[in-house]
Amino acid sequence: MENFHQKPNIFVGEVTIKVKSLEYALTFYQTIIGFQVLEKTDRKAVLTTNGKTPLLTLEQPDDVIPKAEGRSGLYHFAILLPTRADLSVFLRHLLQTGYPVGAADHYVSEALYLNDPDGNGIEVYRDRPSAQWKWNNGLVEMATEQLDGDGILAESDAEWNGLPADTVMGHIHLHVADLKKAKEFYTKGLGFKIVSYYPQAAFVSTGGYHHHIAINTWQGEGAPAAPKNSVGLNWYTLVFPDEAARANVIRQLQQLDAPIKAEADFFVTCDPSGNQIRLVI
Repeated sequence: MENFHQKPNIFVGEVTIKVKSLEYALTFYQTIIGFQVLEKTDRKAVLTTNGKTPLLTLEQPDDVIPKAEGRSGLYHFAILLPTRADLSVFLRHLLQTGYPVGAADHYVSEALYLNDPDGNGIEVYRDRPSAQWKWNNGLVEMATEQLDGDGILAESDAEWNGLPADTVMGHIHLHVADLKKAKEFYTKGLGFKIVSYYPQAAFVSTGGYHHHIAINTWQGEGAPAAPKNSVGLNWYTLVFPDEAARANVIRQLQQLDAPIKAEADFFVTCDPSGNQIRLVI
């Protein structure tokens, strides 16, 4: 795996989602996806792949309601596997379980798509080597083509044993209400660079990655935020290389009049559509 999710880049570290039933969701995320439990209470479970780093947290809010349609929020979070062989093992596991799955070749990556029992979107993917990515005028070529499933399955016949320890949160893809405002927030505020476009969508990154964050208006222009107790995204983290880099971004956010609040060891902001972000080091 290359170094797009390490210093000096800014990248997504952890995602926290809301679910209707913690126990039901936890069974899915352990037996179908392959996470391990790091911490657990009656209403919350922190999940990991290496026994120490939180990647995904599940929360069951009081008076939780099902995921609302036509709202801004999570489209999917994306779990990045280290190798194509790892994707092979995961795909075979999914086929053996019979769990519904979609697939796509994006040129830069090979991806599998599924929803958790509450409708939260998940991508599980592997990157092609960055030397194989094609760039034109600062934009990376991406598309949605048919996946070579047979080729992936031929990569490995190893037994599935959960997600590899060095799995990371590869990116997050969000529904937003206004693409122009969202682009301004993520570029001029958070300091990301636009690296690709798709109809009604934009992809941004740092360090020349194909995307750490994607934003789209596929739920409709002006889509309202979901209720606080609705299934969906609660918050996600952006990991900064150092305090100076984070302080610079905080200044940029303040210049945009974006909300910013200091907590114990992180700062909280939200994009113009209400997607909450924790800025951590």
